[in-house]
Amino acid sequence: MAWRVRPEEVLLEVGALGASPALHSLNEVLKLSLSWSQTSAVSSVGGTPLTLSSFTVGLYKGNRVAVKKIHRKKLDLNKKLLWEIKQARNVSHENTVRFIGACVDCPLVFVLTEYCPKGSLKDVLANEELQLDWNFRTSLVHDIVQGMCYLHSGLGAHGKLRSSNCLIDGRFVLKISDYGLNTLCTPTDLIKGDLYYYKLLWTAPELVAGSLYPGAVASLKGDVYSFGIILEEIVRRAGPFHHYTPTMSYKEIVRRVCARESPPFRPVVAAGEATGGGAAAELLALAERCWCEAPDDRPSFDAINATYIKGYCDNLMDDLLRRMEQYANNLESLVEEKTEQLSMEKRRSEELLYQVLPRPVAQQLMAGEVVQPESFECVTVYFSDIVGFTELCAASTPMQVVDLLNDLYSTFDRIIGYYDVYKVETIGDAYMVVSGLPKRNGDMHAREICLMALAVVEAVRTFAVRHRPSHRLEVRVGVHSGPVCAGVVGVKMPHYCLFGDTVNTASRMESTGQPLRIHLSESTRALLEQWGTFTVERRGEVELKGRGRMLTHWLLRCSEPAPHQAGPPAPPPHYPILFPALPQPIALHTPYIVVEQPTIAG
Repeated sequence: MAWRVRPEEVLLEVGALGASPALHSLNEVLKLSLSWSQTSAVSSVGGTPLTLSSFTVGLYKGNRVAVKKIHRKKLDLNKKLLWEIKQARNVSHENTVRFIGACVDCPLVFVLTEYCPKGSLKDVLANEELQLDWNFRTSLVHDIVQGMCYLHSGLGAHGKLRSSNCLIDGRFVLKISDYGLNTLCTPTDLIKGDLYYYKLLWTAPELVAGSLYPGAVASLKGDVYSFGIILEEIVRRAGPFHHYTPTMSYKEIVRRVCARESPPFRPVVAAGEATGGGAAAELLALAERCWCEAPDDRPSFDAINATYIKGYCDNLMDDLLRRMEQYANNLESLVEEKTEQLSMEKRRSEELLYQVLPRPVAQQLMAGEVVQPESFECVTVYFSDIVGFTELCAASTPMQVVDLLNDLYSTFDRIIGYYDVYKVETIGDAYMVVSGLPKRNGDMHAREICLMALAVVEAVRTFAVRHRPSHRLEVRVGVHSGPVCAGVVGVKMPHYCLFGDTVNTASRMESTGQPLRIHLSESTRALLEQWGTFTVERRGEVELKGRGRMLTHWLLRCSEPAPHQAGPPAPPPHYPILFPALPQPIALHTPYIVVEQPTIAG
């Protein structure tokens, strides 16, 4: 008999609450006079019954098991008992406790079953430290229904369905226990005390009369009645008939249940007193159907499974795993979305940085490298400023000046987008551009700057000042070619600056020029000759501060078509504004320009 267990094979865990349990054999336990009945006693604390589990934890073949002591003075191994044990061994379902074996050596008669570390449903509901949401509660209801459907389809009626016989394993799966084995579990002595009537609170009224002991008489519809009482416990998180137990004894409650009162005496199911909203109301409504007075009016567990708990989650752990999987999938999508936003913001930040510093320089700074100053053998530098800017400022408000410079420089910025040039800076009304750095372009720098200068002067001729439409705006332009040194200056707000006599000379070319004319140095004119498309007029020698007299020229026109007339430049990448600006009381045109007095050295 593979199911039969010898007493010496089982070690019991004995220890005080909170202490590490010690393992003792059954003989040692008997010698220490540890009474089995202590695990199933009923006491009263403040008028509330307290029932302790009749399961003791033990160790069998290296595995923890639940040990249930059965009070039998004698036991016969007859065919009926062996048949019941065979049926119990064949029970195999996720929501039923697995039968392991039994010891039938009187007076040591006990049953070994699967150990569920989370305790019984009664223990869980009574533990106020546990927060039981309605997803958890409905999963417990789902598990009870699934387990009972399985038992009713094969083993038959349970007869002892109570919250203390619904155990919860380490995965928070509820399992039905104490099924079958009626012959083995029938007690020899019967004491009709509080414990007897307490267990009858789950018994259907039509079965109470024949219950010499709780579970002696069983029926399928009687199990449904017991399930209804458990539903009340789950919803209320209290014991059965908890509205009446403070003022009535268990015996009196059982008597009134069996008295066939009209309406029948049942637990109070006012949904308004229970939290949980719709879920609580649905479970209480189901409980009322389950404890109907007439057994035929009660739904079967198959009907409950198909109709009443449709949509309830399975066991909690599987539901948690599904929710975690869904969360992981949602998190993955969220991470991808946030990563894309981060990449877009990074590209946007990089583009903004590229508008402040040359791309190669910006890339070096982002890589954490030190940008070394670099010498360029020949570049072409462009300077321009507004004629009569001081007088125009005196006749305008500061906001009008800002609007004027923003409109003008935005026009210049659109033009330089067509050419291989780099905008160095704007200082007040001075606009400085260079070609030939940071990326060298041979002798093309003179051509690019001169084509750009012609386009700028042409644009200024048609430029309208918003606050003074009749005012004709004029600019002076100076261009010079020569060697420079370039590098990044500063740590906070680093600036890409040009140094060398070429910069000063270009500035002097602008200051000694004339309105709406492009003043060229001899070095720039010499570079333009190789193209043969530029018309240049000799101006003669001009006195330049710090340089003496220099031969200069006027750039008149170019015979080749202007690039900005052939088509628009490639638009810059568009990035969404992730952090929109707060509304301002006055609408200003962006970008905002800080106007300072010219600081070009003399």
